[in-house]
Amino acid sequence: MAKTRHIDAAERRARLVRRQLPEPAAQSAEQVTESLVALHSTDPASVFLSVAARSRVGAADVERALYDDRTLVRMAGMRRTVFVVTDPMAAVVHSSTTAPMAEKALRDMLKLGFRGGTLDAAWVAEVEDSIVAHLSGLPEATSTELSALEPRLREPVVYAPGTKWETEQTAGTRIMRKLAMDGRIVRGRPKGSWTSSQYRWQIAPEPLPDLPAGDARAALVRAWLASYGPGTEADLKWWTGWTLTQVRAALKAVAAVPVTLDEGAGFVLPDDVDAPGAAPDRAALLPALDPTPMGWQGRGWYFPDDAKAALFDRSGNVGPTVWWQGRVVGGWAQRADGDVVWRLLADVGTDAEKAVAVEAERLAAWIGDVRVTPRFRTALERELAG
Repeated sequence: MAKTRHIDAAERRARLVRRQLPEPAAQSAEQVTESLVALHSTDPASVFLSVAARSRVGAADVERALYDDRTLVRMAGMRRTVFVVTDPMAAVVHSSTTAPMAEKALRDMLKLGFRGGTLDAAWVAEVEDSIVAHLSGLPEATSTELSALEPRLREPVVYAPGTKWETEQTAGTRIMRKLAMDGRIVRGRPKGSWTSSQYRWQIAPEPLPDLPAGDARAALVRAWLASYGPGTEADLKWWTGWTLTQVRAALKAVAAVPVTLDEGAGFVLPDDVDAPGAAPDRAALLPALDPTPMGWQGRGWYFPDDAKAALFDRSGNVGPTVWWQGRVVGGWAQRADGDVVWRLLADVGTDAEKAVAVEAERLAAWIGDVRVTPRFRTALERELAG
């Protein structure tokens, strides 16, 4: 019987650098996205800055892929988070993750109610069909514009009635989100710059293919292991938001090979057991919610414990990070005058400091006149921004 291979933290960091932090090159926004499986889009600026950290692609090229060519798709996905994925990956994410989320979103919506009344599935379906009909006659529209055409979107519904969390929401907030999860509408170009989240809605160009859920989960795990492996069951369960039973079934479907990690049991793809070789020295400035720092539940092998208070907010959202040789070594921010400033939280030597300075200058030039403030701010980012 072959001995189970051990992959230590140093090798994991080398894999991370080679696969997720290459030197910026002439690769497209689609290639960057595919290499990371999905880009976090809860903060829209993160998509653009994640691409900028790994390529020479400009913001206009990312916008073209998102809104004109539609080779990149913004959609709700893993852990009910909004991501950007490549067009082929959209069907995989939808069938493995988003479609079950839409079913739960409807169940959750029906637990709400109007003041003095109930909310039922027939009413929701009628409003959804009305929105789709209105959008079918328009190139695009914001939620505010649609609520003028369909006033029922403005109906107040009660969240957590009778509890200390009781509050009112508009029905439209949840209905628009569910329509997008169902794949009937898509987020279009926002109002404002690429940092804006005031999206215009459009009719989906075409329905997403309906893949068998088990096959879709296997395809997503295969993609994740190819980019993030080795990883643990806990990493995959956290990243996908699936049950442990679903994670284990997907690992079995891709014939994942067990390995041991410093933290315990892990998995790699069958063709990824051997060590990839040493990685080049690489400095990188990654944005808030970048997929690399948010790629694993267990982060001790690349994220020092003593840096977490400065670089995460209270809800577990990571802020802008500075990397060297596959490890988080500091944080950065943009000041009001446009300067990109950074601080190292570890002694990494003068070569690393010079490399970080070069990346900071490159990033400032890439951002140009735009001002970027992360949606979820961290202690160090606030301090550096001034």
